[in-house]
Amino acid sequence: MVLQLCAALAGIVAQASPQPAQADWTQRQFTIPVAVVSYFPTAGDRIDISVTGDWGAPYEETRDKCRRMTRETIQALQEGSRFRGYKSPSAKPALLYRVEAEFEFREPLPTCPLKPGEGAPMTDYNAIMKRIGIRGLLARGVKEVWVWGYHGGKVGLWESNMASPTGDVSNSNRDGADLPVLDRTYTVYHYNYQRGTGEAVEDHTHQIEALLNSVDGRDGAPRDKWPDLLFWGKFVGSDISHKIVTQPARCGWTHYAPNSQGDYDWANKRQVETDIEDWRPDAPGKTQLMNSDRWGGDGLKWKVYWMQAIPGLGSGLTYRGAPLANWWAFVADWDRCMRTKTKLAAAAGGK
Repeated sequence: MVLQLCAALAGIVAQASPQPAQADWTQRQFTIPVAVVSYFPTAGDRIDISVTGDWGAPYEETRDKCRRMTRETIQALQEGSRFRGYKSPSAKPALLYRVEAEFEFREPLPTCPLKPGEGAPMTDYNAIMKRIGIRGLLARGVKEVWVWGYHGGKVGLWESNMASPTGDVSNSNRDGADLPVLDRTYTVYHYNYQRGTGEAVEDHTHQIEALLNSVDGRDGAPRDKWPDLLFWGKFVGSDISHKIVTQPARCGWTHYAPNSQGDYDWANKRQVETDIEDWRPDAPGKTQLMNSDRWGGDGLKWKVYWMQAIPGLGSGLTYRGAPLANWWAFVADWDRCMRTKTKLAAAAGGK
């Protein structure tokens, strides 16, 4: 009888004792292995402008430019993942990038048959993935494929394109058959060597927006509810117009800085009140007057500055009492985020 009573009391105590909170698995630094693929159609020692449409520079100059922009893109993405790194020198990047494999083809991009209504044939991403052996690359840990190519009105392309067992979430038409869908997620970024590093980084910032909007439910939300969403409404400060509509201005998005009055308006000298450097989800943080001088009126610098506002490693931010996840986890490990049903706030532990 005494033993039974002790056991019962122990059970009551165990039920009453609070369970330790699960550690937030997203609060860590992630490494993203990348495969870089370059297509250089050549005529002699120059890029064949009849293929690219508007780029006929020497082959070696073009190759060196792509190598430089690959390095600069990695640097920008890593720097951008340092939460408020512009004022916290000790802030660590949430993302580290490593080039795992490189491929170079001195030939035109493969294309799909021209479809009715298309001005140029779409790049054949299935053919590229077959050529580089995407299945083997994924087995080596590769999560992203960076394709250096061209546009010039000669080919269609997607700035970002995802293949995933859980569906395509990317800045594309989300055609589930235009990439091989395997047992783990990978994302293809298609760069244009006729442009610069800023445009390459923009492929990534638009992909970040696509991922966070998907997790936050914007894809299925009524449009009049967009201002209530954590990412698009409270972080970006926008609605269906895609303009910055909150007062004070919040953090903006790729095309719109807090003071922008139109797309790509990154050099606007108009002063606005914004809390981008002290953004808090529940209510505006400390505001300051700001214009494009803060990022030097430069599009690439704006994107890095904007990324540093994204809740990252050790942000310490909460929303309605729940801690925010490290949002860079959605870029680095989409499969685990989907498997563990990780949200922007109150990230749960998981395997």
